[in-house]
Amino acid sequence: MEKRSPRRTGTGENVHSAVTSYDVAQLAGVSQSAVSRCFRPGSSIAPKTRLRVLEAAQQLGYAPNAMASGLITRRTNLVAVLISNLTNLYYPEVLAEITRRLSDHGIRVLLFALPAESEVDSVLDQVWRYRVDGAIAALRLSPDQLRDFARRRVPVVLYNRFGEGEAVPSVCCDSVGGERQLVDRLIAAGHKAFGIIAGPDDSYVSQERVRGARERLEERGRSALVTTGSFDYSSGNAGLHALMAQSQGKLDALICANDLMAIGAIDCARNDFALVVPDDLSIVGFDGVAPAMWSSYQLSTIRQPVRRMTQAAVDMLLERIGDPDLPPEVRTFAGALIEGSSARLAARAEPLP
Repeated sequence: MEKRSPRRTGTGENVHSAVTSYDVAQLAGVSQSAVSRCFRPGSSIAPKTRLRVLEAAQQLGYAPNAMASGLITRRTNLVAVLISNLTNLYYPEVLAEITRRLSDHGIRVLLFALPAESEVDSVLDQVWRYRVDGAIAALRLSPDQLRDFARRRVPVVLYNRFGEGEAVPSVCCDSVGGERQLVDRLIAAGHKAFGIIAGPDDSYVSQERVRGARERLEERGRSALVTTGSFDYSSGNAGLHALMAQSQGKLDALICANDLMAIGAIDCARNDFALVVPDDLSIVGFDGVAPAMWSSYQLSTIRQPVRRMTQAAVDMLLERIGDPDLPPEVRTFAGALIEGSSARLAARAEPLP
């Protein structure tokens, strides 16, 4: 329990500047526990009581001490979010939604943005130092790293990927299913010569999307030329140049592992090769980012349900912060096919063989 701070002088100056919940309770005419409930997200308190407490707190200049609360609850109210710079730069809605949803529960985000997914080892020591209550990882974690989270009793939820070799709570968009849907619609529209621009070699998301596209093409008796990009606009330009050279200009369908590369490829097709999109070359992406919907692109893509996915990730993490012994679960969400004007897609895919 907090001790009462020294009385104020008649001139309104403090003998000691720290204002405690005891002072607020005295001024508002309520108990200290009522003050605590007022500032604890999700706690039950009568509206009139809350108003009196808030008015008293404003008058005294009181703010609850998060560190002191943490000593009582044994929680820091900090959650680590591990994300690659590429994900954050080209899909900022993910971080914004996670931050907003955690803030609604009085939890602050400790952000670790990495240049590449393979560099996660460099920040884990910092994660442990801050004694976070949990973590959401939108990048690849090795089995050893996942076991380290479990050993330290720090719950972690993987965002848009599965645990590799370890059972771990995960929230995913069905990348493989989305790519299969795109491939079926492109084949049904009569496309013959396929190319794929993949993302970085260490990107789990890229690997899943490329795997889904290639496996479906092989099942349908097709193949694809593949080149590697970096999930950025310039990769779409460079990737299309590489694939056009490999195909001797015969490419008629291009599958990009994300929307930004698809946008770069559209501009490259028009400006560097004088191609008409989609009459000469169909181009599809994956993600559903805002620029993909701009009138100059109107990209055909798979839109991820970011709000539903982030809500699921936050809910799963909060449940495990409350009960670290909950078993792992995986929630998979289907993406929505957006039929833009960048690709010739059949109205309905051919029946599965």
